Amino acid sequence: MILPENTIDKNTSINMEPIAIIRSCFTDKFGIPRQPGLVPASTARLEMLPPYSRPEAVEGLAEFSHIWVFFLFHQAVARGWKPTVRPPRLGGNKRVGVFASRSPQRPNFIGSSVVRLEKISVNNKIVTIHVSGVDFLDMTPVLDIKPYVPYSDSVPNASCGYAHEPTPSFDIVFTPEVLEFCLQYKTETKQDLKELISQILAQDPRPAYHDEDNREYGMSLWDLNIRFAFHKGTIVINTITHQ
Repeated sequence: MILPENTIDKNTSINMEPIAIIRSCFTDKFGIPRQPGLVPASTARLEMLPPYSRPEAVEGLAEFSHIWVFFLFHQAVARGWKPTVRPPRLGGNKRVGVFASRSPQRPNFIGSSVVRLEKISVNNKIVTIHVSGVDFLDMTPVLDIKPYVPYSDSVPNASCGYAHEPTPSFDIVFTPEVLEFCLQYKTETKQDLKELISQILAQDPRPAYHDEDNREYGMSLWDLNIRFAFHKGTIVINTITHQ
């Protein structure tokens, strides 16, 4: 990255490199919440990379309940950036400027999310940060981490333009076989799969232009493939299988 001559010596460059890699429950883009915090049951690990995986680098961080994670939309880089985009909130039909959106198709492909800090573990001096309420794709590179400070980072009376809070409402039905799978999965992994699926689907992950009934969809969570269908305000989870 070469900065303008009037800000820094023209021979000086800034090279950004990942400080961590995210291991997320979301192994595919479909189903990822459109914003952080919407699915509290979603979890991820930030596996710190050398030379940043040092206990002293995160000293004091555990005293904060939430953190900012700045990351790279790594799967968007090859497609390049766009000056205008179609936000899902506007039905995918209306364009706005890229800087009036949170689209991955940005000039520097940088994203930011506030997530809950669950714990920090250190094993053989390797640091792992465990978080929840995430909207990260698995294997996302992390560029920086900062503590969330409520008194300055929260703006209670801020306006949000076209991005009003969605109010989807669905009845979510698990078939007996799927429910049994979820119970067994929780026993084996301690992960509440049923709650995670319910929270994700309550946000309606479908593209805005998909509104027909009985269309089946699939999403990936960890090593699982979940198949489900919408029908007149009800979502039926049909099958869950290992990939």
